Amino acid sequence: MTIAFIADIIGRPGRMMVKQHLRRLRREHGIDFVAANYENASHGFGLTEKSAKELFGSGIDAMSGGNHTWDKKDILPLFDKYEILRPHNYPQGVTGTGLKLYEVAGEPLAFLNLMGHYGMPPMLDNAFACALREVEALHVKGVRSILIDMHAEASSEKRALMMMLRGRVSAIMGSHTHVGSDDFLIDSGTAYLSDVGLTGCRDNVIGMDAKTPIERFLTAIPGRFEVPDKCKSILQIAIMRLEAGQCVEAFKLKVFDDGREIRSDAWHD
Repeated sequence: MTIAFIADIIGRPGRMMVKQHLRRLRREHGIDFVAANYENASHGFGLTEKSAKELFGSGIDAMSGGNHTWDKKDILPLFDKYEILRPHNYPQGVTGTGLKLYEVAGEPLAFLNLMGHYGMPPMLDNAFACALREVEALHVKGVRSILIDMHAEASSEKRALMMMLRGRVSAIMGSHTHVGSDDFLIDSGTAYLSDVGLTGCRDNVIGMDAKTPIERFLTAIPGRFEVPDKCKSILQIAIMRLEAGQCVEAFKLKVFDDGREIRSDAWHD
């Protein structure tokens, strides 16, 4: 099977890049399943039902969340209506789930959403213990194709998760920082990328208008981040080919609004 992951989709510019390019990319690369992170999809913070319908209608199969999952309160009923996850290591009893199973190309695929700890909301369950528990349970069920969205600020947490689970899951894709990293690799059959990078505006600060972040750095006074109405935009997507739960080929595409498309292949370790 061939799967793909799009990290943080930022506001309308990000949604428009997905709408304009994803179905074409699915055809050209034979992608069977697309996962994406929704936590910044609606005005930069959270997810509305309107945005959810738009993204699923653009070719996304399932979406994961993060620390902005709860920013739009109308997300609560969406967990029962759409293929939407929230970080699985929220305490027991929280609405929704962070783990779902899908049948893709005639095989089971698990999609697991985790959230790291540094700089993230307190009172989360241990992401690493949660990952071990769920991966072991999936293996007992015979599920070998496992995609993880590790939504974390610290690249060390993402890297540690890869070292702990390499050879046991198909892919660990990082989200949250909005800045794409250059460490795409395949190790023991596990694809790993510290951060896929944002999909949305690329000529500003992490997809947001630069004025407020600059003022914050100059004055230490907080302000409201806004997604620009007009900007230069980008779609970043990681594409992985799996065989018997192992990643055998992986590459990342950067699709620019000016027509450029840049491919970078994962290296094998």
